[in-house]
Amino acid sequence: MKESTQMKHLSNPITDSLRIALEIEEKAIRGLIDRLSQNGIDELEKVINWMYGCKGKVVVTGMGKSGHVGQKIAATLASTGTPAFFLHPAEAIHGDLGMVTRNDLVLALSNSGSTEEILRLLPSLRRLGIRLISMTGNPGSELARRSDLHIDVSVEREACPHNLAPTASTTATLAMGDAIAVCLLNQRRFSPEDFAIFHPGGNLGKKLLTTVSDIMVPRTETPIVSSSASIEEAVREIELRKFGMTCVVDQDGKLCGVFSLGDLVRFHTKNPGRSYNEVPIADYMNQNPVSIRPELLAARALNTMEEKNIRALFVTDDENRPIGLIGIYEVLKAIDY
Repeated sequence: MKESTQMKHLSNPITDSLRIALEIEEKAIRGLIDRLSQNGIDELEKVINWMYGCKGKVVVTGMGKSGHVGQKIAATLASTGTPAFFLHPAEAIHGDLGMVTRNDLVLALSNSGSTEEILRLLPSLRRLGIRLISMTGNPGSELARRSDLHIDVSVEREACPHNLAPTASTTATLAMGDAIAVCLLNQRRFSPEDFAIFHPGGNLGKKLLTTVSDIMVPRTETPIVSSSASIEEAVREIELRKFGMTCVVDQDGKLCGVFSLGDLVRFHTKNPGRSYNEVPIADYMNQNPVSIRPELLAARALNTMEEKNIRALFVTDDENRPIGLIGIYEVLKAIDY
């Protein structure tokens, strides 16, 4: 009975269908990578340079499923620092082409490379002197031949068992669009702070726009002791502030260490039975405290705490003086992580 159940699971037609489709889609993207390493890099470098140097906007156009993919590519470009918008080719040939200026660049998507609505745009684009980049699955197509630059996103077959419904081909086109957007993002040195400017709404906006200074505990509530203090004094400060740690400052008020309850346990482990009322904290503190600036994003503080496996960070000013503290739970609560 057990063996027959396992055989049924292994030959499940739903599982098989899902796996085959995903394998075909994976192969489509692998094909792009192989093509890039073989002979496509020069053309793609020109594409990146043209888009990076474009003084206007990148106008993405496509019909049907290619149009849906084009809308996503345009949105991704726009949200990562490359001005872009989607232009429906059928609307374009009926007047919306007036949205395109001579400083723009057009990215046309068509798996066949023979989409009538797009081909009808070409004479007008030529008269306006607008550069045309096409992304097709047919390098020998009319659109590919009439473009200034062409990106080959052809696939061996669609994931559709009839090799008809656009599946692997749209995946390849979308993946190439994402790759171009990411490459441009890197070229522009587009930072998380830049990203936040274009995503002010919802939970994503909250995560990206909330800074350390917005949610940090102020200095008046931050545990702080002098480097000349004893461990006993540090423990009292920790108990008072309830953060499980205290920062240590030198005679100039600059952050020079941190002492936590974990350090206290290590002290007792190394010195069983020894009183700590006269032991200098400087002898057992962590002399490499991790701090953060107040203007940085709270999300960055969270990443730092996760990387360092710590529960809180001290916030310091330009002269490395502590001005507050930010805890991991406060960050998680503030940005709805």
